[in-house]
Amino acid sequence: MSTQAELKRAVAKAAIRFVPDGKIIGVGTGSTADLFIDELAAVKDRILGAVTSSERSGQRLAAHGIRLFDLNDVEDLPVYIDGADEIDGSFAMIKGGGAALTREKIVAAVARQFVCIADESKRVDVLGRFPLPVEVIPMARRYVARRLAELGGQPKWREGVVTDNGNVILDVHGLRITDPVGLETAIDGIVGVVTNGLFARRGADVLLLGTTDGVIESRRP
Repeated sequence: MSTQAELKRAVAKAAIRFVPDGKIIGVGTGSTADLFIDELAAVKDRILGAVTSSERSGQRLAAHGIRLFDLNDVEDLPVYIDGADEIDGSFAMIKGGGAALTREKIVAAVARQFVCIADESKRVDVLGRFPLPVEVIPMARRYVARRLAELGGQPKWREGVVTDNGNVILDVHGLRITDPVGLETAIDGIVGVVTNGLFARRGADVLLLGTTDGVIESRRP
């Protein structure tokens, strides 16, 4: 029986074949992304470098001797490789458990292809079991929380956490997200919200899912 760590390691290894030679790639944040960075170190001479979605991943990449680029200096990003907290059948995701959702969403928007690497526990029929992270300007925290409650969620401030952008996180519990695009748009329309952890308007293109039967590759429907 494969452990969750082994499944994550397997998809991290599988993602290496999506890394193009001689290019700058986008790299995400989280436990599975950490394993991908470790795998990337073995082929680092094949790439120019990476754009990362967090200080945490940047430090790990730099420790492996992988050159870091500012996204503003990059014209083309062929691929972005990152994990997910949940992913549904339409390849919409919840991300942001590591509080890097805004930068993740920016890098994903630039990339031509988004490869999601996840173990089978992250695959769900309906998003929302994992609390939805929302990055909020600090002064708007209580106002945004009231508005999120009006949308049917139970927002909880992730106390003690400050994002790389200097903002706070509200985690919205109790949602059953049957319209990910609609909810993503509605939450982003609340004044004071920087962005939310629904990756539906720009979902994954490829899913590498670690299962006890091996890594299963599938494409967005």
